[in-house]
Amino acid sequence: MSDPRNDAHDKKVAKGKNTPEPAQVDTAEVSEVVTAQPSATHQGSLEVLAKLKELEFHSRAAIERLAELAMTVEDELKQKDFAAPLSEVYAAQSTVQTRLTALIEAYSTECERLGS
Repeated sequence: MSDPRNDAHDKKVAKGKNTPEPAQVDTAEVSEVVTAQPSATHQGSLEVLAKLKELEFHSRAAIERLAELAMTVEDELKQKDFAAPLSEVYAAQSTVQTRLTALIEAYSTECERLGS
């Protein structure tokens, strides 16, 4: 039987012989890769979109927490004086959430346009 290390070495050498030299790479392939990268404007827009989505996530979490607090204040603690102001804050956060979601949809469309 042959030594498995020799077989592995032979495979590695054979594979290395089939690999093209860097000078043999077609320049058309290289330019195709370069053009596939997003422009600076598109890349920056994608970063802004990611941050907007993160804000939307936190906004949604804030709405959920406000709803829980409103129930606690009104139902469990029976602090009716604070129920209305808390509802106003909830409504304001809900408006922010709605507008943020609409902005994300519009900005996402713009990012897609920039990417094509």
